[in-house]
Amino acid sequence: MARQKGIIKLKGTIGDITFYKTKDGHLAREKGGIDANRIANDPAFQRTRENGSEFGRAGKAGKVLRTALRGLLLNSADSRMVSRLTQAMVKVIQADVTSVRGLRNIIDGEAELLTGFEFNIRGKLGTSLFAPYTATIDRITGAIKVDLASFIPVNMIAAASGTTHFKIISAGAEIDFEAESFVSSTSETDILPWDAVASDVISQTNMVTPNSVKPLFLALGVEFYQEVNGQMYPMKNGSYNPLSLVQVSGL
Repeated sequence: MARQKGIIKLKGTIGDITFYKTKDGHLAREKGGIDANRIANDPAFQRTRENGSEFGRAGKAGKVLRTALRGLLLNSADSRMVSRLTQAMVKVIQADVTSVRGLRNIIDGEAELLTGFEFNIRGKLGTSLFAPYTATIDRITGAIKVDLASFIPVNMIAAASGTTHFKIISAGAEIDFEAESFVSSTSETDILPWDAVASDVISQTNMVTPNSVKPLFLALGVEFYQEVNGQMYPMKNGSYNPLSLVQVSGL
């Protein structure tokens, strides 16, 4: 891989060189690779096929989870979140000690490894929200809850310059990775002032299916706003908003 320099940036293929644009700039690489039919059938590439199968499964699992949380991710995700989540899903799949290689899956893996995953690497929950909270997943009732005691916003929430208000958001999700389906619900506070006045107690309950046998997820986040002439505007179009998986219950 080489970086393109000069005023004119190329796209496309010239001879054996492919020119393309990425988030890292304009790049160029030599065409090449192994014939797809050989990869699909040659015994020498058995491990490659197994890895590819599991990577594809990880990608689909990440997509289902992202879709379940889409309402919150619209304002709380960085540009590389999809690839980071896929990598995290690969680790979950690799933790499956039951299935044979190539057939390992999320269900038999350790979904709890996703606990702490940050959907916005530019604004992490752990460096934004310092107010203590209690996260609870009640599999029997289907209640996925987060509770925050009263706190002083300017002391317990680290906000970007210009912030005047904030909102606490959460979601509960029940994911069927095999069927690629989900049940989810979300909660949010009103837009609250980011000031030195103690907040009310915050309690959010997100319901999913009672007695579920599927992995359950609790996401918690913060959205920041700036008030201008009585109107609320999201800070930097959400680039500072943290969202994290604070608790995961797999089976």
